[in-house]
Amino acid sequence: MSVDTVSLTGWGRTAPTTAVRFSPRTYEEAAAAVRGRGPRGVIARGLGRSPGDAAQNAGGSVVDLTGLARIGGVDAAGAVRCDAGVSLERLLRVLLPLGWLPPVVPGTGRVTVGGAIGSDLSGLDHRRSGSFARHVSALELLTADGEVRTVLPGTALFDATAGGLGLTGVILGATLRLRRVATALMSVSTERAEDLDDLLARFTAGGDRLPYASAWIDLMARGRATGRGILTRGEHATPDMRPAHAGRTLLSPRSGGARGRFRLPGCPPVPGGLFGPASAALYNEVRYRGAPRARTGELRPVGAFFHAADAFPDASLLYGRGGLVRYRFAVGHGQEETLHRVVRRIAARRSPAVRAVLQRFGAADPGGLSFAAPGWSLALDLPAALPGLGRFLDDVDEEVAAAGGRVCLAKDSRMRPEAAAAMYPGLAGFRELRARLDPTEAFRSDLSRRLGL
Repeated sequence: MSVDTVSLTGWGRTAPTTAVRFSPRTYEEAAAAVRGRGPRGVIARGLGRSPGDAAQNAGGSVVDLTGLARIGGVDAAGAVRCDAGVSLERLLRVLLPLGWLPPVVPGTGRVTVGGAIGSDLSGLDHRRSGSFARHVSALELLTADGEVRTVLPGTALFDATAGGLGLTGVILGATLRLRRVATALMSVSTERAEDLDDLLARFTAGGDRLPYASAWIDLMARGRATGRGILTRGEHATPDMRPAHAGRTLLSPRSGGARGRFRLPGCPPVPGGLFGPASAALYNEVRYRGAPRARTGELRPVGAFFHAADAFPDASLLYGRGGLVRYRFAVGHGQEETLHRVVRRIAARRSPAVRAVLQRFGAADPGGLSFAAPGWSLALDLPAALPGLGRFLDDVDEEVAAAGGRVCLAKDSRMRPEAAAAMYPGLAGFRELRARLDPTEAFRSDLSRRLGL
C-alpha cells in the first residue's frame, strides 16, 4: 500500500486541503489504513468527482479506493458484485456487450460505485428507478473498529450509508441489480421550450412514456424568454430501431463511451474564466437556436446520451483559477413558483451560467441524507470567484428551505450548517446513529466538519 501527503480538492477546485493519502490494493490494506488513522480521522475517496469537499480531510487521512477495482461475473438473476473503486464508466464498458447496464446511470461515468452509493446518486429516470442505492442488494462496509460488515437494505445502517457521504464507514464493495438492454443505442427526442412554464408543461405532458428526461435551461435569458430551454428524453432502442448499417455495433463496447471526447491535457485554468456575462449569453443563444424545435427517433450511443458532459472532462478549468461552485437544489411539486423565483433571480443577476440541468424526481429515497425527493431539481455551475456569490446563494438557500426543499450535500462546497439542518429532517437521526456506531468520530471530512454532520 502506498502512502503519501497530498493537497486535494473536489472537482470544482475550491478550498484545497492537505491530507495523508493511503492507496490500498486489498481489503486488508484498507482496514489497516482505517486502524492507522490519526486524530483527524479518515474519509474514503474515489475519483474526486464531487464538486465540493465531501472527499477531503484537512490534516487527516484519505483512503483512495481506486485500487480496488474488481468486477465479478453477472449471475442468472442479473446481479454483479464489484469493488467500490470501479468507475461507472468502466462498469458500463464491461456490462454493455453482455446486454446489461448499471442500475442507475448518472450524468457522468467518472464516479466510482462507492461514490455512487455514498452520494446515493440519481439518474435521468428517477421517477421510475429511484436512486442508485435502491438497486444495491448488499454492500461490504469497513467500520471504525476495522471490521468489514455485510450490510443489507432495510437496515438502519444501510439507510445511513446510502447518501451518508462516507461518514458511516468505507464502502469496499457492493452487489448491484442490473438492467437488461437489447442494444447499445438510445432513441432520443429533443424539443425547445420558449420559457420555464412551457418547459415544465412539456416535462409533465410526456408523462413517463420515455423514461429518461432532463432539460438544459438558459439562465442568461430574461424577459418573456426567462427559463427557456431544451428538453431531451430517451428510451432504450430496440433491435428493430437500429439503422441498417449498425452491423455488429448493436451491443458494442465502443458504443458505450461519450462521443467526440475533447481533452485539455495539462491545460491551466483560464485566469479570469472563459465565460463572462456577454460570452455566456452568446454561447447560450447559439446553443438554444441550434437545437431542433422538435425531433424524435434520433439514435445515439448509450454513453453519448448519458455521459455527454464527459466529453469535456476538464470543463472546471474554464471557470477561472477560483474554480466553480455547483449549486443543486430540489423543491417539491406545488412549489414551482419557488423554482420560477430562483431562475428569475439568477437571470437578473447576469451570472455567467452555461450549465444548468433541470430534472424531475419521483419518490423519496431511503437514505437519511439522500437528496432526491418528489419534485424538481435544478443543478447549475457558477464561477466561484463571482463577487457576492456566497451571500447570493445563502439567500437562495433560505428560499429553498422555506419551500421545504433542499440543497444537495454531495455537491455542496459553501452551505451553512443551520441551512443543512433546516433542509434535512433526518439529520438528527443520522447523527445519533453515527454517535453509536463511531463514538470516536473515526470518519470525518471537510464537509462533515463544516456542516456539523
